[in-house]
Amino acid sequence: MNKWNFYTSKEIKPQGWLLRQLEIQAKGLSGNLHKIWPDVRDSAWVGGDRDDWERVPYWLDGFIPLAYLLEDEEMIAEAKRYIDAVISKQSQDGWLCPCREEKRSRYDTWALQLITKTLTIYYDCSGDERVPEVLYSALKNYYELLKSGEIHLFNWGKFRWFETFIALNFLKKRYDEKWINELADILKKQGYDYDGATELWKTPRRIWRYKTHIVNLAMMLKAEAVSCDLLGEEYTDKAEKYRQILDEYNGTVFEGFTGDECLSGISPVQGTELCGVVEQMYSYEQLFAFTGDNKWAERLEVLSFNALPATISEDMWSHQYDQMVNQIACIKLFPFSHFGTNGPRAHLFGLEPNFGCCTANFSQGFPKLALSSFMHRGDTIINALMLPGVLNTDGISITLKTDYPFENKAHYSISADRAFDFIIRIPSFAENVKINGKEAETKDALIHIEKGETEIRLEFGVSVKLKDRPNNLKTVQAGSLLFSLPIPFKEKRIEYSKRGVERKYPYCDYELIPAGEWNYAFCSTDFSVNYNGVGDFPFSVSNPPVTVTAYMKKINWGTRTKLKTVCRKVPKSLRAISDTEKTELFPYGCAKLRMTEMPLIND
Repeated sequence: MNKWNFYTSKEIKPQGWLLRQLEIQAKGLSGNLHKIWPDVRDSAWVGGDRDDWERVPYWLDGFIPLAYLLEDEEMIAEAKRYIDAVISKQSQDGWLCPCREEKRSRYDTWALQLITKTLTIYYDCSGDERVPEVLYSALKNYYELLKSGEIHLFNWGKFRWFETFIALNFLKKRYDEKWINELADILKKQGYDYDGATELWKTPRRIWRYKTHIVNLAMMLKAEAVSCDLLGEEYTDKAEKYRQILDEYNGTVFEGFTGDECLSGISPVQGTELCGVVEQMYSYEQLFAFTGDNKWAERLEVLSFNALPATISEDMWSHQYDQMVNQIACIKLFPFSHFGTNGPRAHLFGLEPNFGCCTANFSQGFPKLALSSFMHRGDTIINALMLPGVLNTDGISITLKTDYPFENKAHYSISADRAFDFIIRIPSFAENVKINGKEAETKDALIHIEKGETEIRLEFGVSVKLKDRPNNLKTVQAGSLLFSLPIPFKEKRIEYSKRGVERKYPYCDYELIPAGEWNYAFCSTDFSVNYNGVGDFPFSVSNPPVTVTAYMKKINWGTRTKLKTVCRKVPKSLRAISDTEKTELFPYGCAKLRMTEMPLIND
């Protein structure tokens, strides 16, 4: 395979809008959960009496790279405090999780799979030499317990067995011992084979199953890529086979799938769980690195620039559990929940709407995206994602200034003490590509960089298109950005305490109550793009960096029976009930209430 290797937070530093986004994240929930949320603050992982399973490992998986990318000494010290506590509690036989020995057989070792993955990113960020030995002992113990039959995979661990391979691949490079491969074989044999689930994906039902759980499936996409080397198997691009089935029967316009919490079919008004978004991003990052296939990077962009910011508040102090593509209100559902297997508050913004897994897990999204911007293979460096930042590695410095995806220009300043090959991944939708004013001959630009100073200026055009969606609906797309009709809203704060967890401003619950019309259809294919510049909040709800002018008419769309805060899956009527209106569409990630999939009617 045409594999790429990731750089670490020592080598990549964000700049521009991405740096501002990470700073916002650090000031919001991600950077403060250890102060305000008992499941992290008082976790059994650090000697407390709260959650002893996935929440601290999930949170650290994003908090650690966030801290190191920002070079925030206070956050780095906090990350070390948690890692120190985890390491200090490791048993003599290697067992790593906060679980008494007599309860190990009943402990779902998904938490072990996750904490070993988290420790690998901590090592990449910190260089802490304790980590390889801790991982060696923990996974050797895992091997011995699984091989002897003292424990076995069940529940989440059975359906996420491949997550262990992040740490196993890390160990194999350092120790290359036979038991590592044997553990890989045991995990696959005891783990679930998703080939047996594909028929279930085609007929989603309101039944909770591991086999159709959106987060399991988002993680699963990378399974073959991360495991085939250790298993000695040929890579067959199973991810594409699985993705095509999932997309056909459960796809969304933002390259994800509906899952609220399990697969929910083709519909712009079913939810997609936030954990599913960030885990699918991570899968796409791993798939691109392993295969070098641009399709994964391009799909990653659409997820990252649309689905992720859309489901988190502008200040990143609150988030949704489920987002909807057509989301006309975020108000507690009554008299029943619209979502497949989630509750009536799952689409509210808050500290912990529905379940707390997303509260802990969403932190990985933007930091890992930043770490995927540059990759390397031998003497070749690739700019996989055009994100503003600096790469400093082995005598080479590359500074990328860009407002992409909001504007399609990039300026590279390169200083090198040796020659190397540099690839710029240019999206397939790019038009009239120019490098230093000259038309580019290929989509991916391969440039041989000589020792010394080099400047590269890239620019390209992007057409605004109506993307076809099921049920004769359409979405406006320009490059990697989707555009929605924003619905004005009033924000209602809800402060309360429940089960010892306090919700108070700014991490209280929020209902978003619509304060404007939403029942529109496109009546023209005439669109124009307006670039406004990226402000302090890159995905601002009031000052979006780019908008699209569109012409629309109101129609009798209608709401779901007995649920007046959820619009119908398809409009009740396509007959216009207003004159043509000139409207401004916002990036999907900026529009918290929105209509995204709408019909095109005759003007």
